[in-house]
Amino acid sequence: MDKQKKILVTGSSGLIGSEVCNHFDNLGWLVHGVDNNQRAHFFGPSGDTRWNQKRLESTLNQFTHHELDIRDREAVLKLIQDVKPDAIVHAAAQPSHDKAAQIPFEDFDTNAVGTFNLLEATKRYSTDVPFVYLSTNKVYGDAPNEIKMKEMETRWDYDDDRYTHGIAETFRIDQSTHSLFGASKLSADVSVQEYGRYFDMPTACLRGGCLTGPSHSGVELHGFLSYLIKCNLEQKKYTIFGYKGKQVRDNIHSYDVARFIEEFIKSPRVGEVYNIGGGKANTCSILEAFKIIEGISGIDMVYGYSEENRVGDHICYYSDLRKMISHYPDWSITKTLQVTFEEMFESLMSRRQLNA
Repeated sequence: MDKQKKILVTGSSGLIGSEVCNHFDNLGWLVHGVDNNQRAHFFGPSGDTRWNQKRLESTLNQFTHHELDIRDREAVLKLIQDVKPDAIVHAAAQPSHDKAAQIPFEDFDTNAVGTFNLLEATKRYSTDVPFVYLSTNKVYGDAPNEIKMKEMETRWDYDDDRYTHGIAETFRIDQSTHSLFGASKLSADVSVQEYGRYFDMPTACLRGGCLTGPSHSGVELHGFLSYLIKCNLEQKKYTIFGYKGKQVRDNIHSYDVARFIEEFIKSPRVGEVYNIGGGKANTCSILEAFKIIEGISGIDMVYGYSEENRVGDHICYYSDLRKMISHYPDWSITKTLQVTFEEMFESLMSRRQLNA
């Protein structure tokens, strides 16, 4: 009889971590989640993820929660030796580029050092274990803003045929403004690649566009769509920061992220990098997002405007998915933008009713 496989997921109470836990539990894996609710520390009560931890503990078949801080090197080394995972998905992070400037040591120690702790712990245990790291498109800094743009009625778009499909993995990562968050995540990104190449380990950096979904605990500083939908439901004022509200993001449902992670773990590669997002078909600007949620909820969006854009923010960003699809042709986007909005709306409504 085949031994039951085990997966270790950091940031397991967060958006991507919890989706990965769900997905691999459905596949029959033993799931070990690592989380210490740092999101509540970073963002206050609205960022609290304990509700999601409790959901995993009550609904998954074989889930073990580990209350652990990835900055604790000895604890990380011991955990991986004890669990002996067959795959590792690292989704824990300080995720906000605005917040990073306020807590630079915590940001760097969580994102860069925490990742390094996990990589070294994995290497000491086994160099054969697939290691998937949730990176960010902020590793490119604001260099995408140098692409020639065209302004349309409700959005910006690229006005350069080289970027018809979006930003590819060959795009430059240096000599631009990243935010301190982007710098700490880039440090981790390069470390994940280096452990892959130097020690011949199966590692992947997934440079996320706008990763979203029903399990997001969105706040103003992180979780664009989740926070926007929450503001709409609560008739709370949403602030647009610069670019006329026409800044564009590609949105990928957390389920499709988990499906790609499954494909990589089934057939891993060494030191790879992928731009993972919704692609051009799943793009929207802030103004367009307002219209979509208003159409679902029937509630008018309340918003204000600040001329000052966020430091290092992208005017337009969407991922070129062609490399991902060429390496893993069984993978594709399955959740449309409309479906993603509807699922998030329903999730937030049900959470509000539970808390009523």
